[in-house]
Amino acid sequence: MPLAKALELAQEYDLDLVEVAANARPPVCKLMDYGKFKYESAMKAREARKNQAHTVIKEMKLRPKIDPHDYDTKKGHVVRFLKQGDKVKITIMFRGREQSRPELGYRLLQRLAEDVQDLGFVESNPKQDGRNMIMVLGPHKKKTEAMAEARQAQEARKAEAKANPGKSQNPAEAEASAEEPAEA
Repeated sequence: MPLAKALELAQEYDLDLVEVAANARPPVCKLMDYGKFKYESAMKAREARKNQAHTVIKEMKLRPKIDPHDYDTKKGHVVRFLKQGDKVKITIMFRGREQSRPELGYRLLQRLAEDVQDLGFVESNPKQDGRNMIMVLGPHKKKTEAMAEARQAQEARKAEAKANPGKSQNPAEAEASAEEPAEA
């Protein structure tokens, strides 16, 4: 179709004449609303970025003589990171005479790896690096899967909140309000 006729047709339907394949012989053109096309392509790109997983390595630092409560707290952070689909780099810092006992750090790293075995795996075995011993844990599930599960859980909470508008979402608050006597 001649260019003049194509432009006339585009103007008649209030659309734009967009060249799709310039290198083809003859060049291929399409009648479309170019503004709408640009908007839809931008929305697709935005959605793709939202679903894209960014690989993040979280770091947790420990000492060889860590207290049990502190260990549990640090382990809880590692568990949270692995559930979110992030890799975790565990660093044990040695000071002074602790450097002569690297087996303490190795045992601590092995214990941590066993404790989080159901959520992650040892990606790189413990190795001494100067004053530090380093181990990397990787999650069993991918970041995108973890993000999808978190999104579903959030939608389920929102649906439950809509179904029960007067109820508190925190179970501790719900029990406390149930125990309070009604005033007359």
